[in-house]
Amino acid sequence: MSGDILVRVNDLKVHFPVRGGVLNRVVGAVKAVDGVTFDITRRETLGLVGESGCGKTTAGRAILHLYQPTAGQVAFHGVDLGKESPENLRRTRRHMQMIFQDPYASLNPHMRVAEIIGRPLRVHRLAQNAGEEKDLVTEIMQKVGLDLSFRDRYPHEFSGGQRQRIGIARALATSPDFVVCDEAISALDVSIQAQIINLLEQLRDDLGLTYLFIAHDLSMVRYISTRVGVMYVGKLMELASSDELYEKPLHPYTKALLSAIPIPDPPLERKRQRILLEGDLPSSINPPVGCRFSSRCSLATDHCRAVEPEFREASTNHWVACHLV
Repeated sequence: MSGDILVRVNDLKVHFPVRGGVLNRVVGAVKAVDGVTFDITRRETLGLVGESGCGKTTAGRAILHLYQPTAGQVAFHGVDLGKESPENLRRTRRHMQMIFQDPYASLNPHMRVAEIIGRPLRVHRLAQNAGEEKDLVTEIMQKVGLDLSFRDRYPHEFSGGQRQRIGIARALATSPDFVVCDEAISALDVSIQAQIINLLEQLRDDLGLTYLFIAHDLSMVRYISTRVGVMYVGKLMELASSDELYEKPLHPYTKALLSAIPIPDPPLERKRQRILLEGDLPSSINPPVGCRFSSRCSLATDHCRAVEPEFREASTNHWVACHLV
């Protein structure tokens, strides 16, 4: 992609060892992310979708180096994070933050709201004194729509949507450039999801943020994302602009996912043909040879089952990994 690239991910792999036997030896590996490549340009939102277990969350955490990549490269502002010293990586993390999926588990139940939001300011020494920290916390709470009377209350006193706003405020405390939203709305009611999505969009425009938006709700992803990547068993199957992907999907897996999105028009919904996938998601320990999707694809050939397809640019800025495209 052209433009100002903020994050560059090149052939990223994250394998978790599987141990067994009396001596607890390594007998295999869970290939959670197995060779993923993409760029994220400044001020865009890249959506990452796929079934549960496909490696979306692992990829997001590995980009932030919360998980140590097994291989590959993650560059932030042109700097290879894998070559940074622990001290430099700690400084860099101020500019890379994460909003977690579960607003009930991601907040310390023993800390007040002001302490939760103010802790990153202390860790990165962004406030000179208690008065400045209080002012910064107040400013951040106002940005995310939290009432200032909440300062001295505990997380258990809030609803899921309010807790997620606290999580967003904590992520924004260090004035980051890049934020990974890991299923940030999946645990919320539908009406609250729309409010959080609108808030994230507003913050992106006001603060110049860049998002990696990980989700499984394809309709929400289309609404917020500039581009969308589709993952399956640790691999990227397709990557394109949001409109291009939803209107002209190329990969059979993408087509199957999109066919599951309900249309709010009963006559059209009745006429539409659903693509039902047979079988279960393959194991990441022993993925299929060749194309990862070949075991569930009705169009798969012997060539698909034997040779892994190249992730290539089928048309301008539209990438796909499929022999049949």
